[in-house]
Amino acid sequence: MDWPKGVSVDELNWGPIAVVQQFEALEIAYDRVVLLVAIERSHRKIGEINIFQWKGELPDEKQIQACIGDAATGVISVENLLVIGEYFKIWPKEVFLVDVEPGPEVAGENLTTEVAENVPDILKLVQHLAVEGTDDTDLVDILRGNELFNEELNA
Repeated sequence: MDWPKGVSVDELNWGPIAVVQQFEALEIAYDRVVLLVAIERSHRKIGEINIFQWKGELPDEKQIQACIGDAATGVISVENLLVIGEYFKIWPKEVFLVDVEPGPEVAGENLTTEVAENVPDILKLVQHLAVEGTDDTDLVDILRGNELFNEELNA
């Protein structure tokens, strides 16, 4: 896939503290960040794609400490990354998550058929968000740190 000049593609599947340090070390901060994630949520169909825009707003101090504690012990989660990144002010104004329902976790490197069939659409969506962002509020759900750990979102 061809990316325009100025777009950086990276794998951020390591601890949130290391990601924060990487972002803090950037000579030029990003204008926009798009995270491609695959979080199993019981109410979605396998291969379903949701777009979220991160709007910040930290959870309470106890939850922030829990996220940092998880990160310190090796727990890697997008929720911890968002909260810890927000706490350390690494995020630009525009942060999007393209969240794909992966289906049940199994050993190996293979995608479910449903996800594999959606890969071209997923990549187009990630590229569009990275280059253009979006003004289409009908396509984007809002994520805020003070709502991130609510049962309804994670059900």
